[in-house]
Amino acid sequence: QVQLEESGGGLVQSGGSLRLSCAASGRTFGTYAMGWFRQAPGKEREFVAAISRNDGNTEYSDSVKGRFTMSRDYAKNTVYLQMNSLKPEDTALYYCAAQAARRGVVPRGTYEYAYWGQGTQVTVSS
Repeated sequence: QVQLEESGGGLVQSGGSLRLSCAASGRTFGTYAMGWFRQAPGKEREFVAAISRNDGNTEYSDSVKGRFTMSRDYAKNTVYLQMNSLKPEDTALYYCAAQAARRGVVPRGTYEYAYWGQGTQVTVSS
């Protein structure tokens, strides 16, 4: 089992940047694929980015590709989401998720993740 804690959210102007962090507990961080999802008021939770457990494979939604970058630090049991060129439509509660996975697998569906953090709010003003 793993516990996740997100941080780094806040209020930023359109065009600005933020870096979200997600710290994972436990000694099995390297066996988990990790994902970022977001949920805006009145909308369903949607996929943002994910990274495989071992080889750094990443996937991004079309809406953030080229603007967001996901990475992971095995020494710190932490994943990051660097968000650049932020837009008002990026405003949402951002969640970190984890799932034990095979090497190279990059899950994109909410149903594929068993562990979730509490979320961190990102608000982008126009």
